[in-house]
Amino acid sequence: MSSSKKYLLSLTRLDGIGPATIARLIERFGSAEAAWEASSTEVEKSGFPARVVESWKTKATIDPDLEMEKVEKAGVLLLAPEDEAYPALLKQIYLPPALLYVRGTLPAETSLSIALVGTRKVTSYGRQVAERLAAELSRAGLTIVSGLALGIDAIAHESCLKASGSALAVLGSAVDQIYPRTNLKLAQNIMEHGALISEFPLGTMPQPSFFPMRNRIISGLSLGTVVIEAGEKSGALITASFALEQNRDVFAVPGSIYSPQSIGTNHLIQKGAIPVTCAQDILDELNIEQTIRQVEARKTIPDSPAEASILTLIESEPLHIDSIVRLSRKSAAEVTALLTMLEIKGKVRNQGGGIYSIS
Repeated sequence: MSSSKKYLLSLTRLDGIGPATIARLIERFGSAEAAWEASSTEVEKSGFPARVVESWKTKATIDPDLEMEKVEKAGVLLLAPEDEAYPALLKQIYLPPALLYVRGTLPAETSLSIALVGTRKVTSYGRQVAERLAAELSRAGLTIVSGLALGIDAIAHESCLKASGSALAVLGSAVDQIYPRTNLKLAQNIMEHGALISEFPLGTMPQPSFFPMRNRIISGLSLGTVVIEAGEKSGALITASFALEQNRDVFAVPGSIYSPQSIGTNHLIQKGAIPVTCAQDILDELNIEQTIRQVEARKTIPDSPAEASILTLIESEPLHIDSIVRLSRKSAAEVTALLTMLEIKGKVRNQGGGIYSIS
């Protein structure tokens, strides 16, 4: 692990130091290490509030090397935004977590994720919808993101795993402090087919204020957020608000006007959320099939600029060889040779009739 991470980790261990303060400290002192080495007097003179200066006085109780050793012994992956494995969508949000703690395996960098969230007090209708959406979206190749809570969250995770999908659970506690404990077995299953994620240091117990922080990560990891059932004051509505702030799509499942658990979702639809009646509604709105083709094309690394030009042309939609010749401005013989080589390499597929697509 990068030596700079031990200082980032140590900064997060100080009381009252969150992503915004860490960003300011690094901006002021130039690096996490320089910020950590600064004295409380320097911090105070730099204009930081009294609570930050006060927390600086507890630095002596924190050993950066020991903190890193704990993480490594726990088998936890520690990611900073500059790491290649740090989720790309999450990097784009305002003040992404300074560190992510990961237990399990993150999906491939190019995979696509959707958040399914909702009430803990799920109805039979909500259960049925959550099971169906999670299974169908998983089969379509999406990673299912939720918060491991009782109700909709747990149902979405379970249905995703039953469909042999990949799940990400974002916690309002540390990844070594599973909450609620009734979902411990589910958490273990998720680690085998996905990952548990948290921005909270090891040993951190859940607190009410942590769950809104968790919710911004759920939406931040995802192309869109689907609210399946939500009461008037459901925490799932906070996740939807974060999704809007992050310029991500918000979907909501319409429900009975007589159901307290559909007040929130119906209100979201009134305010402009995209109504969802089936998984295809989500796939169509996000243009998932084309996005997957584009992602696969980016994964298909060309061996030459000539191959790259052909792959770029067909990444969005299949094309006839005549169109490829015309658009590439290459000779028919050259295009035929390139397509043949790409087909042998398994990078393109001949669909018949002279039409080629990404494999």
